[in-house]
Amino acid sequence: SAMLGCIEDSVLNLFPHTIFVHTFRGPHWCEYCANFMWGLIAQGVKCADCGLNVHKQCSKMVPNDCKPDLKHVKKVYSCDLTTLVKAHNSKRPMVVDMCIQEIESRGVQSEGLYRISGFSDLIEDVKLAFDRDGEKADISVNVYEDINIITGALKLYFRDLPIPLITYEAYPRFMEAAKITDPDKRLEAHHEGLKLLPPAHCETLCYLMAHLKRVTQNDKDNLMNAENLGIVFGPTLMRAPDLDAMTALNDIRYQRQVVETLIKNEDILF
Repeated sequence: SAMLGCIEDSVLNLFPHTIFVHTFRGPHWCEYCANFMWGLIAQGVKCADCGLNVHKQCSKMVPNDCKPDLKHVKKVYSCDLTTLVKAHNSKRPMVVDMCIQEIESRGVQSEGLYRISGFSDLIEDVKLAFDRDGEKADISVNVYEDINIITGALKLYFRDLPIPLITYEAYPRFMEAAKITDPDKRLEAHHEGLKLLPPAHCETLCYLMAHLKRVTQNDKDNLMNAENLGIVFGPTLMRAPDLDAMTALNDIRYQRQVVETLIKNEDILF
């Protein structure tokens, strides 16, 4: 049986508010204590994701029950992954699903898939289309004939995440795991690392690794095995939390190995 099932929706319920100080126009009442918010400027705080308005001191007591509202989530790229899936009430970001479906339907045998860069202006176009149109974005062959534009847009999505897919919290655990020589212990350590990921991150990583496994099954045509994909996706999915340049450089080798292990053992780990 799989070590770790793709996460159920029910786990996604606890979600903290993204609070910032706000100046309200006109009289406002706190949605937590129902008392008036005094002052002319910076009277209270507002949640960027669901629009909740509360006193600053009340914000410390508000439960983690944020339900992001689409009208507050203005973009798709550079948006926190958990915020995005909550706002769209989906398991994974629509960018990931749509790009992967497009790549699998017409490009999985394309030589150098994910290694060859698409034209950056067109990749930027795809990003703007997702930010503007969400799941209505047209990324079909009629608009973007070159599959490398779609792979580029998917890699850019992961690079633009404010918190990487493999989070800063889980990063040290995965780095330790990559350095273990015993194969069974190494696999168990990767599994422990996966447990540290938030549900939406784990769900997305699960979906991506299953896709990359299918890419490697076509490596006679696309020349992209797990090692090559690890080189591409290591620094795309993982970023060292505030390390000095030398350590970060040294980590790149282990980032590659983490992704390679996740792809090769996708059926066991997820």
